[in-house]
Amino acid sequence: MITGAAVLLGVSAGQAQAAEVAYATKCVPPSGIGLPDVNGTTKVEITAPATAKVGDTVDVVWKFTQAASKNPDIIDLPANSVQPSGTLLAAGAQSADIAMQGPRENPAIPKGGAMTLSDMKGTLKLTAAGQVTLTPDAYVVNALSTDTKCAPTEAVQPAATITVTAGEGSSGSGSGSASPSTSPDPSQSQSPSPSASASGTPSTSPSASESGGDGGRTDFTGKVVDIPYTCQSPIGEKKATSPIQINAKKNGGSYDLTVQFKKSVMDSPIDIPAGKVKPTMQIVLGGADEGSVTVEGPLNSAPIPQNEPIEIPDLTGVYKPGATGESTLSPGVLVIEAMGTTTTCTPDSTAVSLTLDTSEQASGASGGSGSSSSSGGSTSTSGGLAETGSGDHGALKALGLVAGTAILLGGAVFTFMPRRRAS
Repeated sequence: MITGAAVLLGVSAGQAQAAEVAYATKCVPPSGIGLPDVNGTTKVEITAPATAKVGDTVDVVWKFTQAASKNPDIIDLPANSVQPSGTLLAAGAQSADIAMQGPRENPAIPKGGAMTLSDMKGTLKLTAAGQVTLTPDAYVVNALSTDTKCAPTEAVQPAATITVTAGEGSSGSGSGSASPSTSPDPSQSQSPSPSASASGTPSTSPSASESGGDGGRTDFTGKVVDIPYTCQSPIGEKKATSPIQINAKKNGGSYDLTVQFKKSVMDSPIDIPAGKVKPTMQIVLGGADEGSVTVEGPLNSAPIPQNEPIEIPDLTGVYKPGATGESTLSPGVLVIEAMGTTTTCTPDSTAVSLTLDTSEQASGASGGSGSSSSSGGSTSTSGGLAETGSGDHGALKALGLVAGTAILLGGAVFTFMPRRRAS
């Protein structure tokens, strides 16, 4: 028998009891991710005092001995990324909906592994003498900022009974009040609303695109352009817009390029270890030149704590002109690899950030392999960067990062939520 349940307010209670019930459960993944509902069996053990008096406030514990589904074969679920909450029904001498919640504590759960959910706790103030039964009801699993909602599909048997005797302030019947015994985790949200982050080092004040082949100049600053993205993750499509700037430094006949994101795009819903996030982008060439240039950023050098910004560092690469004349550079496809997942973000429309006066170099960009072309305001690419965009220019696009993954009984998608980066 579990003996940890205690009576609050300094009132003694009978020995705690624990009983397990199993019931058929239907779990509904977050909408819009394309995963089917899951039907499984939930097994729950409820611990509560065997006896108490009217006026007592007692602790109740909900322990999952089996969740209704395993982790899908999509991604390893990190430690401390899952939090359960639910409702325990009190009936008999009094009725009450007892709000239950557990901490965001779980071991790492591999693909296909059994779900491990923390114990949920709540409290019940006893208001009437008699038998009070406790029956588990619906629960929600919050993982990586999304909710999977699970509810019984059959009548559930009571899992514990409290014998309540009359005491000071007792009444013959009544309804109880209940509340979670743990404070809500700030990362839990019934409506996923992850916020976002991408940044690089500060640059000089943006200026209009400038011609880059005269006067002995070597440094060229692009203008900041707002690029709407459609991002395709393993489980769906999301949208967001990000301001982007392309700068160049002449190096012989070539140019060293730096791409900077001017707004953050994401806060991390979980702790991400160092070396797990890798961004890559295609810069689309136009004007005299054609094709594309790959720029990339380093892996994150430090761990990213939960709820802290996930920064996209400066992306760098080399542009070797393939034509002589006025060549334009515009942001193109962005790819984010993180925690074993890949999310591809394609512009709905793009805009010129930088214009350079270029001189053709041997084996330059024009006509080279893996080239891209820009037409009609949209970007198409080859070389393994699949186009996933749509023609909707008015909506915000999303950068699905770690959350471009299905988890537990549903899935999670982190979305671009614009936030000005620190200067």
